[in-house]
Amino acid sequence: MNDRARNILPAWIEEVRGFLAADEALALHAAALEASRLGAILEVGSYCGKSTLYLGLAARAHGGTVFALDHHRGSEEHQRGEMFHDPALFDTEQAQMDSFREFRRNMARAGLEDTVVPVVSSSAVAARHWQTPLGMLFIDGGHSLDAALTDYRCWAWHLRPGGLLAIHDVYPDAAAGGQAPRAVLRLALASGLFTRRAQVGSLALLERCRAPAGSPG
Repeated sequence: MNDRARNILPAWIEEVRGFLAADEALALHAAALEASRLGAILEVGSYCGKSTLYLGLAARAHGGTVFALDHHRGSEEHQRGEMFHDPALFDTEQAQMDSFREFRRNMARAGLEDTVVPVVSSSAVAARHWQTPLGMLFIDGGHSLDAALTDYRCWAWHLRPGGLLAIHDVYPDAAAGGQAPRAVLRLALASGLFTRRAQVGSLALLERCRAPAGSPG
């Protein structure tokens, strides 16, 4: 953790359940510091809130808001018998995974309850009547091709010109995983609406193209 981030981020943040590498987390935080000046931040896929903390602490610095979208029932890889299943997050009464309690606990501990707005839903349902323009979109939800493309198609067009699109788990090697997020990256670049900003670990950062001078929007 660099000196500047150390003054903003609590030391315990690294202990929070999640799958965000340290360099990716700091890059996400830096991007959110910039983007929160432009508009709200939407995160798709919050899990226990590790990435949400980095986004939320950045947004709070500018009086911004993070909408944290997740159904909190886990992606395919979080279910019983799968590689990333965590028994501590399994609700035995409901017989299903539930990360929302842990998420809320982490937001309260960081004092982010007035900055982070949980949206407990699927992408498709939450997007039906969405009207808020976004300064940043972070896609880190389900990693099936259908889920990843749904997240992109539901939300990317809400980004303001100059806004940032962050996509997690983008790997060049198919053996490392992340091929659905990589497909989203390719789709975004092929659309002509985004340009590459940076790649930090498996975190890809793109910028929504600004409208040419004299053009509408």
